[in-house]
Amino acid sequence: MTAVTLGPEGTYSHRAARAVADEIDFRQSVTAIVDAVASGEYDRGVIPVENSIEGSVTESLDAVAEYDVAVVREIVTPIRHALLAQGPAFETVASHSQALAQCRSYLESEYPEATLEAVASTAQGVERAREDPTVAGIGHPDNAGGDLRVLAEDIQDQTSNATRFFALAPADERSEAGGKTSLVVYPNANYPGLLLELLVPFADRDINLTRVESRPSGARLGDYVFHMDVAAGLYEERTQAAIADLEEIAENGWVRRLGSYDTEHVVE
Repeated sequence: MTAVTLGPEGTYSHRAARAVADEIDFRQSVTAIVDAVASGEYDRGVIPVENSIEGSVTESLDAVAEYDVAVVREIVTPIRHALLAQGPAFETVASHSQALAQCRSYLESEYPEATLEAVASTAQGVERAREDPTVAGIGHPDNAGGDLRVLAEDIQDQTSNATRFFALAPADERSEAGGKTSLVVYPNANYPGLLLELLVPFADRDINLTRVESRPSGARLGDYVFHMDVAAGLYEERTQAAIADLEEIAENGWVRRLGSYDTEHVVE
């Protein structure tokens, strides 16, 4: 089995993907990964969905709403950020925007004069630091080596920093078995009490909503798509009943079942 994830080699996504497949290819954007899985080009795709400090990865939410794919596993991995550079005299810190945000306090305290540069991935920032002595990168300490050394470890603002990843598969592999389920709901409506109506079917059946988030639909201003994670499987009658209620509420729109899955914690 071959998986596709964010590259280049050495990203946190790459580390998570190793729990899914032995052979791993890379793309430079989440949307390209989801597209490649939806088209059947790859068996699996691994994308970051939510970080415990910075919240949801909006490109991932938008991509799973746009493409018809299945979520078959959830992978949670701790994030251990290190500052990597050829030496202490650098001018720029390059990394993924989420990594820069997760280390904001450290960077403002220790390197207030440094220019922060957002790049496509943590690994890309590390490669820039490996090639240019005026650039430092933020990434896993294992990415050091050669001329690149670890200047500081565990520089993230919260020691509990962790990221959720979705393992994606083609839509026909969608499962009803698992302890969690992800849904995307587009009501195609906007009126007082709409959000409450979307939540009540789960509350009435004692189903815990572990995440609810809205994203612009892109159709018009004030029009939203809702992403929901629930602590129940699609195989459960209560989940099926709650979704049936959702479909009535969203009769002018749609409800997409991304699938049910279990959570795996990967510690490296």
